[in-house]
Amino acid sequence: MPGWRHRPLPGRGGAGSRAGGALQRSAGTMAAASPCAEPAARNKPDNTAFTQQRLPAWQPLLSAGTALPLFFCVGLACLALGLGLHFSSDTIRELELDYTGAPGSGHNCSRCANASLAGAGGCTCSLRFELPERFPGPVCLYYQLSNYYQNHRRYGVSRDDRQLSGDASGLSNPATECSPFRTDPQGIPIAPCGAIANSLFNDTFALYHLANGTFYPVPLDNRGISWWTDSNIKFSNPELVNGSLEAAFKGTTKPPNWPHAAYMLDMGNTNNTGFINEDFIVWMRTAALPTFRKLYRRVREGNFSSGLPQGTYRLDITYNYPVLSFQGTKKVIFSTVSWMGGKNPFLGIVYLVFGSACILTGFVMLAVHIRFQKQNQMDVE
Repeated sequence: MPGWRHRPLPGRGGAGSRAGGALQRSAGTMAAASPCAEPAARNKPDNTAFTQQRLPAWQPLLSAGTALPLFFCVGLACLALGLGLHFSSDTIRELELDYTGAPGSGHNCSRCANASLAGAGGCTCSLRFELPERFPGPVCLYYQLSNYYQNHRRYGVSRDDRQLSGDASGLSNPATECSPFRTDPQGIPIAPCGAIANSLFNDTFALYHLANGTFYPVPLDNRGISWWTDSNIKFSNPELVNGSLEAAFKGTTKPPNWPHAAYMLDMGNTNNTGFINEDFIVWMRTAALPTFRKLYRRVREGNFSSGLPQGTYRLDITYNYPVLSFQGTKKVIFSTVSWMGGKNPFLGIVYLVFGSACILTGFVMLAVHIRFQKQNQMDVE
């Protein structure tokens, strides 16, 4: 029994010893049969190479002969890649136009900005600008917002992916994360629900080129501006009812800030309306930083398929989206693209810094190795 110690009786050492041995064997048998020993046996891992960690493994012995070439090779590779990214980014041409129209700025869109503060929408303004050089096609047209925190948690989760995938149950019963834009005051479900959809960017742009004293429209292509996985997998309209998308949305209402229902986002193109509208899909992919840009259109059709020629242009803006209430700004950006995408000097700088650090570390390690090489040899001898 645990904790009990046998003491042999005086004058009977042999018998006492035999009795003590029997008692010890009995205690051992009781301990082996005790339930406390069962978990240890049950949890014992199998005697295999994997469970006993006897698998063959490669254990490199780092030395100066292996570490130094590795540092120099990695550093040179990063420098080469960084230079390629940096020079490729420098070849991209960009033109930014701020159309926030803050009060007192004297901007052409100041009148529309003041109207947006008063709650009025539909104001139009124009920007006339010079393109200093030819922009080879395809030219991308972006809109940029600043001081806009789409990464706020309450904002980022305020959506119903089940609803956006065309699930009929999502239309009739939106997710609770969409509150307070889940239902209207009468209890009718909102489609699409949530704060992200309700704050959809709705400024529109029209571009014109001055030639022979006349402004000619520049065609803007809205096809393929969203991610393929979004437009073909994540977003889908509900199943048509009698061939009608409007009937599929019956029993729902539009978000409070929208002028029209979802099935009227692009009435001229049935393949670009409802939840599969590309402007809507682009907006629903939230940005990680408070200053972000999103693709609006591409210039790659008609006489401008090769790009935008140098000259005078006019951009007509339908100013609907208010930003002055949260001290935000709005910009339109014309940009060319390269094999790496849009202009991004940061990535090239990161590779250059990392490659330089690797090479510098390699030289420091080489100097230390040369300095203490003789001392190491003496210690070995």
